[in-house]
Amino acid sequence: MTDRLAGLLAHYALRARVFHSGSLCGSKLYDDDTGHIHLLRAGTAAVSSPTHGPLRLDRPSLLFYPRPTPHRIDPVDNAAVDLLCAMVELGSAAGNPLARALPRVSVLDLGELPQLTHVLELLFDEAAADHCGRQAAIDRLCELVLIHLLRELMDRGSADAGLLAGLAEPRLARALSAIHDAPGRAWSLAALASLAGMSRARFASAFRDRIGCTPGQYLAQWRIQVACNLLRRGRPMGLIADEVGYGSAQALARAFRAHLGCSPSAWLGRQELP
Repeated sequence: MTDRLAGLLAHYALRARVFHSGSLCGSKLYDDDTGHIHLLRAGTAAVSSPTHGPLRLDRPSLLFYPRPTPHRIDPVDNAAVDLLCAMVELGSAAGNPLARALPRVSVLDLGELPQLTHVLELLFDEAAADHCGRQAAIDRLCELVLIHLLRELMDRGSADAGLLAGLAEPRLARALSAIHDAPGRAWSLAALASLAGMSRARFASAFRDRIGCTPGQYLAQWRIQVACNLLRRGRPMGLIADEVGYGSAQALARAFRAHLGCSPSAWLGRQELP
């Protein structure tokens, strides 16, 4: 079975930090430089943002902003609202194509996500208790919620085009996952089409229609994204070149200039290193 997330999560860390659990006391504005996930356990809340129309949550719901997005949550009619909130990081700033492909905001009814029932029970119970290691436990459980959420958004086909749409199509997902898992392999159109169980012409057409670029262009973009991530981690250029399928550091530098308009060292100098 194709693991659509393995290659992406190998290069881009998924992190969550729970910062609130319990009653929402009045209106709250969220305007941080991270994404957010909100889990409404009870009550009714109104959500507003300059990036989307007004939302009303009147049943247990999951509200997800994968990228930094200013938004405000208000209790409706001053009723009690039970909410768990976390900051999330999916690597969008570092170039994770999945994070950038996700809808700006997603709202899901928790009643339609039975696979999350047990995880959410553990998360809410741990958040309400005062055990040692509580913060680490609820952060890891929230990260597990995020993985389930990403699966759900892919399965629902939450986009008509782009990476999320490609991962929702089983045949294209096999080829995309292979690229993500092994960017250093000399992938040919024939090899990727074979993985997808399609002819070369049909695969190339379906890939371009769904993803918005050719398989070769996507492979080249992914290699540069992986190289950028490894540069940020301090890996030497020669080792990075081998890992992403270039014969030498010089060949990787040429690819950098072609895609990003600068050398790897110049690109790295402009980044905020962790």
